[in-house]
Formats: sequence, structure tokens, C-alpha cells
Amino acid sequence: MTATPSDPTPNGNGPAPPPVDHRTRDDQVAWGVPSTGESRLPPLVAVLVVIGLQVALPNRVIASLGPRWLIPVVEGVLLVALVITNPHRADREQSNLRLLSLAMIAVITTANILDLGELIRALLDRTHAGGRALVFASVPVWVTTVIAFGLWFWELDRGGVSARMLAVHRQPDFLFPQMSTPGSSPGWAPSFVDYLYTSFTNATAFSPTDTMPLTPWAKFLMMIESLASLLTVALVLARAVNILA
Repeated sequence: MTATPSDPTPNGNGPAPPPVDHRTRDDQVAWGVPSTGESRLPPLVAVLVVIGLQVALPNRVIASLGPRWLIPVVEGVLLVALVITNPHRADREQSNLRLLSLAMIAVITTANILDLGELIRALLDRTHAGGRALVFASVPVWVTTVIAFGLWFWELDRGGVSARMLAVHRQPDFLFPQMSTPGSSPGWAPSFVDYLYTSFTNATAFSPTDTMPLTPWAKFLMMIESLASLLTVALVLARAVNILA
């Protein structure tokens, strides 16, 4: 058989194969497609759920937070300020607006950490009565943990909601499946629900699932959330077995 010009010669000295194009991956998708802004409704509902859960906690768990009304009122004031400043879509590049959002998430997280500490202390105290109430109280603490870290992921990834709208933005902090599979969801950009789902799966599996953390702070936050969730679940199960025994 006669070799064609594009075929290598029998001794291997024929024309070299065409160069391989290594740019087959859609780097723009992998780096994060710019967002078009988001509705404030999902994170607003999430914060309202957190406030309701904190109000429902027993006094034993919120003992270190002062009056029962203090933390919900502080969170409510910050939330109202955010809604008044930008009631419809989270798409404005305003440093004071972002500081309000970060402050509210910080208050939620701090209060929940203190609640978790009190819950753990109470669960370890075998002489404390009301074991069933403490087991039930672990549910709002765990759900608040999921929401709080979902808010952190949403507010910090690529510099925040407004920064994600820019064509030029910093390195993504999370690699979502849609970003690692170009063409699967053209024009897709993560929203609050995606970050909440990431937080939920991390809290239930105690490790990342389909969304991978890329930066040190993202890995650190996921590690802290996994630890908090593990402590809550392990101690609650131990106390539940003790109650049923």
C-alpha cells in the first residue's frame, strides 16, 4: 500500500501528525461565567428562617447570648437595612452594602457557634434534665449552620455577588459541576441556591461532594462546617441512645 503524504512512512520518518490543540477546554466557563445579578428573595427567606429557628431555641441553649430578643433584633435590623438599600436584586457594587451583608452573616454565625457550644455542654451534662428537648434543639442549630455557611459561600465566592457580575474577576473559590463540564449549561452562573446546596451536602457528608473548594479560605470554611455538623450529629446520637436506653 502506498503511503499518502499525511501518513507516516514505514520507517517512522514521514510527516509529523498535526499539532494537538490543548485549548479544547472552555476556560471561560471553568473560570466562572459572569452573573447577571440575583433576586434577594432566596437569601432573605433563608435569614428569616434563621431568625425563626433562633427564637424557637430553649433558654438553656441561648443562655450565653443575653436576652432572647437581642440577636433576632440585631439580625432583623441588619436585614431591614439591606432590603431598604437594595430591595429587589443583589447586583449593586457598594462597599457599605456588602459590609452590612457580611456583618449580618457574622452575627448569625457567631450566635450559632455560641448556641452550639451551649448545646454540646448541655448534651454532655448527664445530670441535666430535659434531654429530649436538647435533642430536638439540635435540629435548628444544625439547620442554622447549613444556612450560615451557605450565606458565607454565596457572599465570598469570587469576591461576592457584584464581583461575580464582572467579566474580569478573581479566581473562583468553588468549582461547580457546570464549570468543569463546558457545554452542559451554557451561560450558567451559580446562585444562592447552589451555595446553599453545597453547604447542605458538606454538612451531611462531612466532606465536599460534587462541588470542590479551590482556595484556602473555601477549604477552611468547609472544614469548620463539617466539624460543627459532625459534633452536632455525633453528640445528639449519643444522647438519644442514652435517653432510649
